[in-house]
Amino acid sequence: MLKVTILGCGGSGGVPQIGGEDGRGWWGACDPANPLNRRTRSSILIEGNGGGRLLVDTGPDLRSQMLACGVPGVDAILFTHEHADHIMGLDEVRILNRIAGRPLEAFGMERTLAILKQRFDYAFLPSTGPAFFRPAVEPVRFRTGEALGIAGHTVQTFSQDHAVMETVGLRIGGFAYSTDLVRLPEESLARLHGLDTWVVGCFQRRPHKVHANLDQVLTWVERLGPRRTVLTHMSPDLDHGWLLANLPPGIEPGHDGMVLEVPG
Repeated sequence: MLKVTILGCGGSGGVPQIGGEDGRGWWGACDPANPLNRRTRSSILIEGNGGGRLLVDTGPDLRSQMLACGVPGVDAILFTHEHADHIMGLDEVRILNRIAGRPLEAFGMERTLAILKQRFDYAFLPSTGPAFFRPAVEPVRFRTGEALGIAGHTVQTFSQDHAVMETVGLRIGGFAYSTDLVRLPEESLARLHGLDTWVVGCFQRRPHKVHANLDQVLTWVERLGPRRTVLTHMSPDLDHGWLLANLPPGIEPGHDGMVLEVPG
């Protein structure tokens, strides 16, 4: 059984966003009384099926996500792309280094790893273990479409169009994860048939320039037919209760801390 924990399912500003009339947050269409509407930046953890713990992205909420979900450590990291809401928690990796007792492999496209090295050059220097007073990663470059062996998992990558850049989607067995996309190339859609569970980015109801909206996701799901679809990377436009009441069967909103079990 593959276990997937949704560490965070919010967009780049989270929910609530900074601001609001009282300064305690802007909730948009989301009901502040529903705790499932409180969303940190998007990230997941994959484990099980004989493999280790694979962290996908290191957003700025990484520390609080790990504590809230009771994650004892990770074995490797995969970066979907280099936008700030997916990388700016990299400093927290130094504690994960201490737990693992070694640098962690960091898988990413060449461009993504180059940006990471620009912003976090010290994470790519020789390790300071066992104290690890700075994060330590070992970069592993790949191109979308490649199958990767990561922490005991076979990860099939595929290309996604985020309008401003290419991002990485991933599939492990019957599970797939797609965040930060507005279009899927035909060759990528072909890799997504026969899914059990798909976690997919759905930013808002109306069209958006760089993110898929609800109608787009529903069209993809109708074509691909996964057993279960879980929405992530959601903006304050998408209230959890409204989604539960209006989505068709088999499609549901994610929430921070949600655990998915996918047959191996």
